[in-house]
Order: sequence, then C-alpha cells, then structure tokens
Amino acid sequence: MRINSFSFRVRYAETDQMGIVHHASYVPYLEMGRIEWLRAMDISYRAMEENGIILPVISLQINYKKSALYDDMLTVETRLKQLPMVRIEFEYKIYNDKRELLAEANTVLAFMDQSKNRPIKCPDFILDKLKA
Repeated sequence: MRINSFSFRVRYAETDQMGIVHHASYVPYLEMGRIEWLRAMDISYRAMEENGIILPVISLQINYKKSALYDDMLTVETRLKQLPMVRIEFEYKIYNDKRELLAEANTVLAFMDQSKNRPIKCPDFILDKLKA
C-alpha cells in the first residue's frame, strides 16, 4: 500500500528537561502523519467530519527504538496496512535526519456515524480513491 512521508522539526515544548522528545509527543506525530497520508490521497478529514463521519482511534501501539531530540528534523512514514472495512489501520516509522529509526507504531481507527455514535463501513468515496 502507498507510503506517505511527512517531515517536521521537533519543538522545544515537545521535549523534557534533557531535550529528549517526551513519549506522549509521538501520538500527535502519528496523527499528523495520518492526516497527511489522507490529504495525499485527496481525502479530507474536515470534509468527512462535515459529513458526519468521525474516525476515533481504538488502538495505538508504539515501539520506541531511539530518542528524538529537540530541533531534530523528523520524518513520519505512514502506510495503510490493508483496505479498510469498518476499521482502518495504519503503520508508521519515524526517522531522524540521519535516517535512524526512532519508533515504529500502529493505529487502528473506526469509521463512525457521528450523529448515531455507531460504527459504519468505510465510505465508498474513500474506497474508490484507495483502489485507484
């Protein structure tokens, strides 16, 4: 499945007193990677929400390999694991600018009807774009 890369610089607020990226800072990094992956597929998170479709995270797993530091340039590589049904699963690799693997992660999200708060199958307009 298609891989999308997204790079950014670590901000001071994301680090601890020693200049090491706090473990909780990786969760927003994954979200940024996922949103950029969707955007690269011409799928708008905002448009989905405006149409009553939400994607809550139902599972998150991160394996930390090496510390990221303040001012490091990081790259998040995001890959869709398989075509979605009711759930959509992403795999991630986070690298520093030396191309050292810092973390591997996995998230599972569920397509939900916001008004009914019930799971739904992946909308056809998303499946069509993923199959193209």
